[in-house]
Amino acid sequence: MKSKSLTVLMIIVAMVLSLPSIANAQKKVSLNKGFEKLFNGENFDGWHLKLKNGDEAMAQKVYAIEDGMVHVFKNFPDSINLNTGENATHGLFYTNKAYSKYILRFEYKWGEKIANNFDQWQYDAGCYYHVYDDKIWPKGIEYQIRYNHISKRNHTGDFWAAGTSFNWFAAADSITFLLPKDGGIDMGKRKNELYGYAKPKYNALNNKWNKCEIIVMGDKYTIHKLNGVIVNMGINLSHSEGMIGFQSETAEIYYRNIKIKEFDEIVPIERFIKK
Repeated sequence: MKSKSLTVLMIIVAMVLSLPSIANAQKKVSLNKGFEKLFNGENFDGWHLKLKNGDEAMAQKVYAIEDGMVHVFKNFPDSINLNTGENATHGLFYTNKAYSKYILRFEYKWGEKIANNFDQWQYDAGCYYHVYDDKIWPKGIEYQIRYNHISKRNHTGDFWAAGTSFNWFAAADSITFLLPKDGGIDMGKRKNELYGYAKPKYNALNNKWNKCEIIVMGDKYTIHKLNGVIVNMGINLSHSEGMIGFQSETAEIYYRNIKIKEFDEIVPIERFIKK
C-alpha cells in the first residue's frame, strides 16, 4: 500500500509542477487568439472620415468599400490634383474609440493611381495610432506605409511621431533602427521621422499584399512589424492611448483584414522580442 500511495503522490506532484508550463503555453497561444474585426468590411460603423478640405461627401468617395476592403481613390481618375499643392483628398478614416493596449493587424497593397503631392512623397500612406487630435494631419504616432520607387527603398514601418515622442534605438553611427539585442543604442527621446530596419521583405508595385502589425502597450512600448519581422520599436511613449486612423495621401491603396486584440494589462515586451 505504501508503494501505491507513493506512486499516487508522485503523480500529483508531477501534475502540480507542470501547471506553470501549461499556463505559460496558454499565455503564448493567447497572443494570436481573440482578434476582433476593427473594420467590418461592410460599412464605417464605429469610424469617422475626414479630409483636408472638410468635404464629407467626397470622403465617402475617397474611402470606397469594395469586397470587404477599403479601396482608397477607387472612384477618382489617375493623377488627381497631382503636384498642384491643393492636396484636398489628404485624410484619414478614424476609429471613434480610443485604444491603449493592443495588437493591431492589417494588410495593404498599392494600386496604380497617383495623386496630390506625389512628387514629394512617393507612394505614401500610413496608419496612425495614439491619436489625440484627429485633424489633418493628426497628432499621434504613424506607422508609415511608403515606397520610394526612385531610390527603391521601402519605408513601411518607419515612425512619424507628430506631437509625440519616445525613446528610440539605432546603431551609434546610423539613422536606421537597430534592436538593442543586435547592438542598438538608446538614442534618447525622439520625434518626427525615424527610419525602420533598412532591408525588410516587402511587396511594392507587384499587386501583392503586405502584412503589418503594431504592438503597443499604453505608454510603455510600441513595436512595428512588417511581414512577420520587427522593423521598428520605441519605449517610454509620451502618450498612452488614442484613436486609430488609416491614411489617404499620394497613391491608390487597398486596406483589408483590419483586426485588433486588446489587453487589460501590459504584456511584457520580452514576449514579442526574441533574445
